[in-house]
Amino acid sequence: MRLILSFLVGIVFTLVVLAGVGYFAVKTGIVPADADSKPAALESWVANTALHAALERDTKDLRNPIQPSDENLITGVHLYAENCAICHGASDGRPSNLAQGFYIEAPQLAKDGVEDDPEAVSFWKVKHGIRFTAMPSFTSTLKEEEIWKIAMFLRQMDKLPPAVDAEWKKVPSVLSPK
Repeated sequence: MRLILSFLVGIVFTLVVLAGVGYFAVKTGIVPADADSKPAALESWVANTALHAALERDTKDLRNPIQPSDENLITGVHLYAENCAICHGASDGRPSNLAQGFYIEAPQLAKDGVEDDPEAVSFWKVKHGIRFTAMPSFTSTLKEEEIWKIAMFLRQMDKLPPAVDAEWKKVPSVLSPK
C-alpha cells in the first residue's frame, strides 16, 4: 500500500513540476506569442495531430449532396473569390499582402492545390476552421450548400470545364499595388 501511495505522490509531484515549468516558460517569454516567428516543433505536432484526428473522425461518412455542374462550380468560384481569395490567392497563385504576414503560412491553392483532398475534408476545413491557424470557421457566415460548392470547386480546381475556368481566371489577385 505504501508503494502505491509513493507512486501516486510521485505522479502528482511530476505534474505540479511540469505545470510550474510551463507557467514559468509562458510568463518569462520562452513561449513566443508573436506571429512572425516559426512555430515550435511541439506546437506544430500538437496542431497537426489534432487536425488529422478530427478530419479522420469527422469526415468518414460526409458526402457532398450537391451535383457537379458548371452553375454550381461557378457559384463555388464566386464564393471562393468573396471568402477565400484574400488568404488563399486567386488563379495566379500569388499570396496577398495579408497572407504574407500569417504566422502559419496559408497555402496558395492555385499553386499548392487541394485537388487531391476529398471534398469532405475541404468542406470540414471551411465549415469548422482550423485551430492554431488563421483559418476561420464559416459556419455562421455561409450556408452548408455554399460550403459544399466551394469544396466542389477546390476538388476540381485543376480540371475545370472551360466556362468555369474562364470565371476562375477573372478572379482578381488581391495583392496591393506597390
